[in-house]
Amino acid sequence: MLVNLDYVLKKAQKENYAVGLFNTTDTDMLEAAISAAEEMKSPIIIGTAEVLLPSGDLPLIAPSIIAAAKRASVPVVVHYDHGLTFERCMQALKLGFTSIMFDGSAGDADENIADTAQIVKIAHSFGATVEGEIGHVGEASTGDNAVTDSYTTPEEAIDFINKTGVDALAVAIGTAHGAYKEKPCLDIERLKEIRAKVETPLVLHGGSGLSDEDFRDTIKYGIAKVNIFTDLCLAGNNAMAEGLSQNLPYLAIRDLKVKKIKEAVIQKIKLFGSENKA
Repeated sequence: MLVNLDYVLKKAQKENYAVGLFNTTDTDMLEAAISAAEEMKSPIIIGTAEVLLPSGDLPLIAPSIIAAAKRASVPVVVHYDHGLTFERCMQALKLGFTSIMFDGSAGDADENIADTAQIVKIAHSFGATVEGEIGHVGEASTGDNAVTDSYTTPEEAIDFINKTGVDALAVAIGTAHGAYKEKPCLDIERLKEIRAKVETPLVLHGGSGLSDEDFRDTIKYGIAKVNIFTDLCLAGNNAMAEGLSQNLPYLAIRDLKVKKIKEAVIQKIKLFGSENKA
């Protein structure tokens, strides 16, 4: 069933669990994620990000994601993650994505607000939802996730939500995109403060590599959506290496890859508490 973020996140926030966003670049990852959600009877968010498009052409993969969502037995949001340009966000909406994340967080704060508000207005006319970001979620490769000056403040979150009308808000509390070089230190107190002052569902980016305890704490104190990609890539890489070491034929390696990615998604669904929430 194809739905938008409101359909899955409002319930998640009310019942204190999180829904996973699993970015996919091909139909192997897509099959793994959807089948995991169906087996766990969990809502799920499937997406792809603008930075991933060289590895998964949007007009090519979008019809597959949307078709899989429509025929799924569980609610599936088709989400365009980290949209960096107005043109690409509009392309995703026209292709049928039910949710857009516009990320202007790296630029001027006032421009981020103005651009996000414009995209919210357009996306809502499509019946789609919008996620925005305030603060800076770092890059694990550079370690800038530890720069606390870039973390989201409660005041910034309130102002951003009021001026843009976003349906979900990604907050910076110490996570980073990519594989961590050292254990991140999450600012849970900051998350508590933000959640106490806003009703908009909050999103955690840079989830791959966090400990189970980190996930439980962030969800307990207000996160309703968690983004995962790197962990899926690692599961796929390990599966292909295993298949090659055993000299398996191509299709057997492909099936092993799907199986291992599916197992990674199931593990996250259980951890996030969304099992049997469809």
